[in-house]
Amino acid sequence: MRNHHNLRAFQLADELAVAVYRHTANFPREEQFGLTSQVRGAAVSVPSNIVEGCAKASEADYVRFLDIAYGSACETQYQLSLAHRLGFLSDEGFAAVDTIAVETAKVINGLIRAIRKRSEV
Repeated sequence: MRNHHNLRAFQLADELAVAVYRHTANFPREEQFGLTSQVRGAAVSVPSNIVEGCAKASEADYVRFLDIAYGSACETQYQLSLAHRLGFLSDEGFAAVDTIAVETAKVINGLIRAIRKRSEV
């Protein structure tokens, strides 16, 4: 089986989830069941799907879960942007967490492309 701990994509995704939790801690209380919950769920979905994909036996299942992780990373980026535009995240806070989110999505996408290319051979 694959070891998710060795994947840069997982390491970044885990860092993203922690950063999102930290940066959303001071969101308005009325957003607890709104945007706070949404962005946290999307962020946690990224490493969770990488872990689940690594546990699958087939390459097709592995890539399918990486695709879901990539989608969740993109969703997280949008929700962070929205939170910033609504004034829930400072410019500095947004820049810090968005940098991690963008890098996470890029690395996951690269991993997906590499696996698909390897599978074509």
